[in-house]
Amino acid sequence: MNRISVRGAAVATAMASTSLLVVSGLTAWASDNAGAGTPAASGPLVAVASPSWTSRLEPSQLARRTPAAAPAHRASRSLQRTHLAPRQLGKLLAAQRGWKGEQWSCLDKLWTRESNWQVHAANGRSGAYGIPQSLPARKMAAFGDDWRTNARTQIRWGLSYIDRSYGTPCRAWHHSLAHGYY
Repeated sequence: MNRISVRGAAVATAMASTSLLVVSGLTAWASDNAGAGTPAASGPLVAVASPSWTSRLEPSQLARRTPAAAPAHRASRSLQRTHLAPRQLGKLLAAQRGWKGEQWSCLDKLWTRESNWQVHAANGRSGAYGIPQSLPARKMAAFGDDWRTNARTQIRWGLSYIDRSYGTPCRAWHHSLAHGYY
């Protein structure tokens, strides 16, 4: 779950860098970075974003945790199933690496030029494939067996490749402008 917005007049307590949010008597909305949201639960809610975090709740709060955890978990699963356009997903995953602003702009220009963000983009001459135009294409299998059809797998591989090879998307973009490839 990327962000939890709380709507209504009640008490919300955030602990350990928003790893745990306890909300009483209102509706909590789980939303992606684009702002779309789905109702997570109504009434008492405990959403745990990091299963490794040990809670320091009072016993009365722990009693409420069990029935309320299921709706929050279902909400986060539904967000995982949300189908984002490859460009939106790319922006989200790049931001997780700290590549925002100008770095995102460079990545967007690079992959728009390479594949127009198309999962099945194929270069008939070189054999490059996918959003990042991996060559050979099967290298993306290191990030998942679904590399031929899954934008997330391709983007994750492409971001890793850029990080290892160029350090930043802008360096990769400038290399592409100078040499015709990255």
